[in-house]
Amino acid sequence: MKTAIVGTGYVGLVTGTCFAEMGANVICVDVDRTKIEKLKNGIIPIYEPGLEELVKKNCNDGRLNFTTDLASCINDVDIVFSAVGTPPDEDGSADLSYVLEVARTIGRTMNKYLLVVTKSTVPVGTAALVRKAIQDELDIRNLDIQFDVASNPEFLKEGNAVNDFMHPDRVVVGVESEKAKALLSRLYKPFLINNFRIIFMDVPSAEMTKYAANAMLATRISFMNNIANLCEKVGADINMVRAGIGSDERIGSKFLYAGCGYGGSCFPKDVRALIKTASENDVDLEILKAVERVNDEQKMILFKKLSAYYSNKLSGKTIAVWGLSFKPETDDMRDAPSLLLVDALVKAGCVVKAYDPIAIPEAKRRLGEDHIIFVDDMYDALIDADCLMLVTEWKQFRLPSWAVIRKLMKTPYILDGRNIYDREEVKALGFDYECIGR
Repeated sequence: MKTAIVGTGYVGLVTGTCFAEMGANVICVDVDRTKIEKLKNGIIPIYEPGLEELVKKNCNDGRLNFTTDLASCINDVDIVFSAVGTPPDEDGSADLSYVLEVARTIGRTMNKYLLVVTKSTVPVGTAALVRKAIQDELDIRNLDIQFDVASNPEFLKEGNAVNDFMHPDRVVVGVESEKAKALLSRLYKPFLINNFRIIFMDVPSAEMTKYAANAMLATRISFMNNIANLCEKVGADINMVRAGIGSDERIGSKFLYAGCGYGGSCFPKDVRALIKTASENDVDLEILKAVERVNDEQKMILFKKLSAYYSNKLSGKTIAVWGLSFKPETDDMRDAPSLLLVDALVKAGCVVKAYDPIAIPEAKRRLGEDHIIFVDDMYDALIDADCLMLVTEWKQFRLPSWAVIRKLMKTPYILDGRNIYDREEVKALGFDYECIGR
């Protein structure tokens, strides 16, 4: 089966590579010539564990190719996946300009039946817009060519995307015809040995499923952060509360960790987009508005604790920040808590010394280098520091040398934004220690 994937970001590149790994012939398309040339030479534009090896392997085997010209390959493939970006507009709605441009290009160049599959996260109703854009171009060409539009939202976790794709717990597919269903069943058949489920449904339901799933997970995080802040006031321990409620099979234990807020390419954007879609349909999603508000406030929780500790006298304080990406195992900093936190520290007159195993180049691009000292070693950030802020729970931060930390810091003060350290142990070593919800 021959497949084209338009867009070579996290979703598109992982999707195309994993399909190729399972035996499909895949061509990945992107308008960014520099990116395509790098991919042809085995240079991966994103950090995702395991992806580089698979890209090189499948390129060498001839199943994975790259081009900037969709028209050159569109009539040689059976399925076209659209995995281009849908960045949020100022009002929170998803920008569908790239999605619709792909659709128009398909309509201008297709000469045979195609199944067009939206892989990007898009609002309910996007498939209908894609269908119209393709049909309008066919009408201009005075051609009567049959095609199908389907929705196949991704459920990949950055940092574990390859494993998620190769071993999914379910694949959601929205289709309008039996032909489209048969094609996608065939494409995903090699994954059936993993005993996952393909859940077929109508297209609007598939589009809504992606948003509803991310909104539910974001809600759990904000709920736990709310409860964690209450725990601090009443003397409870959020970790014990999490263990207690997580053992209830109706609730489960996932996404119950308190921290300094969620970020990334999905949760913030999708919550805003779902709120916007609801508003356009005269539905007030009050719960999700609260989820978003709670998360925005939680991103500043470490700054508030620091300000209280130093009685709001932060000018001149040296603050070490461990972790800049929104989560471990990725360099993605979209809506990362560190962005708001570092900005607040700089505005308060702090000297910020930051370390991240992967995301420093991206952090320099987003934060600039005028007021932040980026270091190449986690311990270098601690020299003469008045506080260590743990923002992203990278594995190498879990078992640090407390003796070295104590020696390097000017003030032995730890702010643990991810609750990864043992409070009693750290306090026994002579540190002032604060975390979330304990």
